[in-house]
Amino acid sequence: FLGLKANSYASAGPLLEPLMHEETGVVAAQNGIPWWYFHGLEGPYTGRRIDTVDPDGAVSEVIPPRRAIGCVVYPGTELAGPGVVRHLEGTRFPIGEPDGSTSERCRQFSEAMVAGGLKCPVEAQIRDEMWVKLMGNAVFNPLSVLTGATLAAMCRHPRTRELAATMMAEALEIAHEAGAQPSVSIERRLAGAERVGEHKTSTLQDLEAGKPLELAAIIDAVVELADLTGIVAPAMRSVAAACALLAETREADKTQAGGGARPVPS
Repeated sequence: FLGLKANSYASAGPLLEPLMHEETGVVAAQNGIPWWYFHGLEGPYTGRRIDTVDPDGAVSEVIPPRRAIGCVVYPGTELAGPGVVRHLEGTRFPIGEPDGSTSERCRQFSEAMVAGGLKCPVEAQIRDEMWVKLMGNAVFNPLSVLTGATLAAMCRHPRTRELAATMMAEALEIAHEAGAQPSVSIERRLAGAERVGEHKTSTLQDLEAGKPLELAAIIDAVVELADLTGIVAPAMRSVAAACALLAETREADKTQAGGGARPVPS
């Protein structure tokens, strides 16, 4: 069970290699689009690599897609301190094979999770579940770092709620073209996010803690899929552009604070 941020996978080789034998599966509990997304998916993009989450195949080299078991993480948590995670709500961790098969390894893992008091249904269409979660992550995580607002605040403000609904509609359009059929309405997704309350997204928590932002898998990969499938998605692209500049400016400020020279914009 791999609980790393998606942007840490490529560097995780030395940690994972001693733990894996020929048949070891890796349950990748991450937000966003996974590196194995097109593995086992029938259609025009079968086996295609997504550059934003698997640059030069760096993640696939560490964790070959054949090892991957998809996992969607629904519980809400926050970092209360170093090494301390506060659980706010939710116990559901749907899992599934990329090719839609019902495997023994998924069954065994699900049974272990259920025995521990968690919900872990085995889904034949795990990408559908991923996009249901991603309708929130690809919208609220980037918006939260731009606004500094909680989920409830973004949902209750009329203009950010309207923007969120627009981005969700774009995400659904991209999902349908990328081989998924998430079965949730935009209003239901917005209502669910609002019910979570005054919770900061994990990306906003990372921003406030000075950590790297997990934007590649959460929104940049969605934009890459929009490029691939020919979807315009203007709102998603605009928010992604603003977040990219925020991340670059933040890293440049860190470099300057450390005594390095800040790059001159081209």
